[in-house]
Amino acid sequence: MDQSQLAEDIANKISYEFRDFFLVKPLEPVKVMKEFTKLPENGTPAKDENDVEAVDYKEEDIKKEVKEVDSDFKKGVVIKIPFDYQIQMEAEKFPSMPIKVGDVVIFTYSKWFDLVKDTQLVRSYDILGVER
Repeated sequence: MDQSQLAEDIANKISYEFRDFFLVKPLEPVKVMKEFTKLPENGTPAKDENDVEAVDYKEEDIKKEVKEVDSDFKKGVVIKIPFDYQIQMEAEKFPSMPIKVGDVVIFTYSKWFDLVKDTQLVRSYDILGVER
């Protein structure tokens, strides 16, 4: 069974319709490599000409370190499409990026929806793209 068919089956069992939120099942966090700056622990603060107390580090003392961390962005499978989005897609003068149940979307902000286990609510403007 493909992912979109599975999402459709799940969607049919959910008794809620949504006005302006997509119901999304989040996927595992995406890992990315990020560079971090590590300052030396020994540093004596001194006041500068503006009377601000700060530590002036030498460039050769500053270390760069690369770590694998969770991305700032999330991936999830669309389970339900909001009513407002469906109306917008049907109106020819307001075409939008097509998003269907079963699509994997990339999004930023979301809110946990505890009435359906392991799902989140995502507004359309928080969806940055659709994985094709």
